[in-house]
Amino acid sequence: MSLLAIIGLAVALAMDALAVSIASGVFIQQVSARQFFRLSWHFGLFQAMMPVIGWYAGLSVKDLIERYDHWAAFLLLAVVATGMLRQAFSRDEESGIMADPTRGWRLVMLSVATSIDALAVGLSLSVIGVAIWFPAVFIGLTAGLFTLLGLALGSRAGKIDWLKRYAEITGAVVLYGIGLHILYEHGAMTGIFHNFL
Repeated sequence: MSLLAIIGLAVALAMDALAVSIASGVFIQQVSARQFFRLSWHFGLFQAMMPVIGWYAGLSVKDLIERYDHWAAFLLLAVVATGMLRQAFSRDEESGIMADPTRGWRLVMLSVATSIDALAVGLSLSVIGVAIWFPAVFIGLTAGLFTLLGLALGSRAGKIDWLKRYAEITGAVVLYGIGLHILYEHGAMTGIFHNFL
């Protein structure tokens, strides 16, 4: 596999991490150095680990993973987004307390959801006999850098008054949108609409 192909693959896989980190930056507004590190480290680590796991899983579980990976990503993103919406409508305006998406289970769920496509990529690379270590490290580093960029952009956008006021709702809508886009990319939306029509 050429370096150019690996770069293209890494950038494509990092797009979900970029979008989620922008939403997280809007949500947090004032992003600390620790939050920058935690989110970029976890997104990068999971993006690097998933292709390795997929590569070692090989053909034995390929059909099972490919059949359900997009639903798992959608479900994880929907759980986090629903929590953000619930918090937006139940939060005491005086306290202004918001759960930090760079900590705890939210961080784990977002890390898995944004990297689940990388699992399928690892499976594909094992099928065509490509060594996994260099692509995995490159994918992880790219995701980490895109996450830093996304948090920086999101925190700047979070300073916009109307966006700041509705940060949790905006973040939740973005996460739902990413989840629906993942379903659409995997053809799951056509199956749903076909069953209804």
